Amino acid sequence: MKPLAKRDLAILRQRKEFLAVAHKGKKWATPGLILQMGADRQNTPARYGLTASSKIGGAVVRNRARRRLRALATQILPLHAAAGYDYVLIARATTPQRKFEELKQDLITALKKLGAWQNR
Repeated sequence: MKPLAKRDLAILRQRKEFLAVAHKGKKWATPGLILQMGADRQNTPARYGLTASSKIGGAVVRNRARRRLRALATQILPLHAAAGYDYVLIARATTPQRKFEELKQDLITALKKLGAWQNR
């Protein structure tokens, strides 16, 4: 697995892409987020998607959780995630209140547990 360049990070936008990651991939849950990693797609850039269900709160809370996950994804995935995979970051009830450094460590832990961590 090779590391990503910053420009190699694309966004999942369609529901069927999210479902494909959920059905064919692996996942790891941490206190601040759940990371799903889709099956290997050879010679393609990595993609990521964000989701926050109404279980975690109203629109304001969900948007805050997504903003925090987006900041994590753009900071960590281009430098340390393996290329050719789809990643879905799912907000949990603790995501909006959790310290950002703790969320960052949660994402790093999940990437390592799923075998997608790349040192660069």
